[in-house]
Amino acid sequence: MKGGTLMDIIDEQILAILKHNSKLSNKEIGEMVHLTGQAVGNRILKLQDEGIIQRFSIVVNYPSTQYIRFFMDSNRYTAFEVFVNQYKEIEVFHKVSGQACYLLVSHFTDVTFPLFIESLSNWGRYSVETFVADKLNHGDV
Repeated sequence: MKGGTLMDIIDEQILAILKHNSKLSNKEIGEMVHLTGQAVGNRILKLQDEGIIQRFSIVVNYPSTQYIRFFMDSNRYTAFEVFVNQYKEIEVFHKVSGQACYLLVSHFTDVTFPLFIESLSNWGRYSVETFVADKLNHGDV
């Protein structure tokens, strides 16, 4: 947060609603939290200004998702990052602390994933977890 403004319960409700469906109008959200559409819009702008809301996005139902923990065998981090950033199938690419050096979330097909892994192994070691099912109960807002 930029200014350190604290969120109140209504801000939290608005965030929960937007996480569930960011296409709702301010008026529709206002009806859910008992505010006018204009008041909701002002709160959303404040949350954006404070950096709490960074962007609005969609969730794509990919046919496959891989979670890759990557362990570097050298200190060629910049070159590795350039290599990874070439792949449009990679959704998340984080440098992390802990055992792994990087965490990647990718959406390769069964055909392209083995090719990527083969190239990846030139840079170091990895472990892969493949998404099976989302078990989080998102509930109704």
